[in-house]
Amino acid sequence: MRLEKRQVPVGNGLRVPAVVAWPTSPAAPEHPVIVLAHGAGNDMHAPFLSAVHVGLAGHGYPAVKFNFPYTAQGRRAPDRGPVLEACYRHILDAVRADPDLSARRIVIGGKSLGGRIASHVAAGGAAVAGVLLLGYPLHPAGKPDQLRTAHLGAIRVPMLFVAGTRDALCTLPLLQQTLAGLPAATTLHVVAGGDHSFDLPKRMGRTARSVWEEIVTVTVKWIAAGPAAA
Repeated sequence: MRLEKRQVPVGNGLRVPAVVAWPTSPAAPEHPVIVLAHGAGNDMHAPFLSAVHVGLAGHGYPAVKFNFPYTAQGRRAPDRGPVLEACYRHILDAVRADPDLSARRIVIGGKSLGGRIASHVAAGGAAVAGVLLLGYPLHPAGKPDQLRTAHLGAIRVPMLFVAGTRDALCTLPLLQQTLAGLPAATTLHVVAGGDHSFDLPKRMGRTARSVWEEIVTVTVKWIAAGPAAA
């Protein structure tokens, strides 16, 4: 596997860093390119996102991860939604324009905030094959009445939600109720004991690596059954 660092222009003279994970063997024509964004409290080098990034490439899918402007500039507070969405769209434009990636289909997503922004981009009509939501922040912690779901009904492509049973930002019954009312095909994979970061209690005897591998395996199966089969 080869990792290639890039700098991608995202408007206003700003460039953000990105990394392409290239599969060891040439990707099959039906394999979409996967684009992943990071969560609010970290950047694209977070261990979980990096594990998913290289894990998908290990299964033959070219994968791209990138930083939002605020992390590229060393700031802690996330940019406002329109800035994050514009950045994501610029990344998609760069992926589509890259002759080496040769992206016939693109699946977008990310961890927490990154996945939420990807869902807004998809709801806005971006031409993508699917949306991967890893720890979707359904509501603020302790505020299950403030659901971040109004836009999800506008998405018309398959969505995969990966959620932990202990996620303080995603009450599982509320997520299940939300998915039941969406017009698009949705898949929910539950990580037993997982919190918002998919960390498990030590008593469960599972390593973080095993959880990450589970999530990669589930994602690969979902892509083959949906976004890659369209």
